[in-house]
Amino acid sequence: MTPNLTAEAFAALGGPDLVYVRPIKAAEILASTPTAQIEGFKLDPEQTLYAVHRADGERLAVMTDKDSAVAAALAHELAPVSVH
Repeated sequence: MTPNLTAEAFAALGGPDLVYVRPIKAAEILASTPTAQIEGFKLDPEQTLYAVHRADGERLAVMTDKDSAVAAALAHELAPVSVH
């Protein structure tokens, strides 16, 4: 049986340095980000981007490719893992 964990309990498993990288569609970013924050960026809603999230699910960054997302996490001394 798989245990159900709260976001806080899940975050505590990896400590504050664990982050995950997952692919997302640009449409998700366009829908959840204030227009002023994405002004000047040209995004195709079907474009795949890569988001870096804390273990509790908070999105920290969005990059155009997976390697950049992992590199950004490592540059900030975080431990990235991939999810599919």
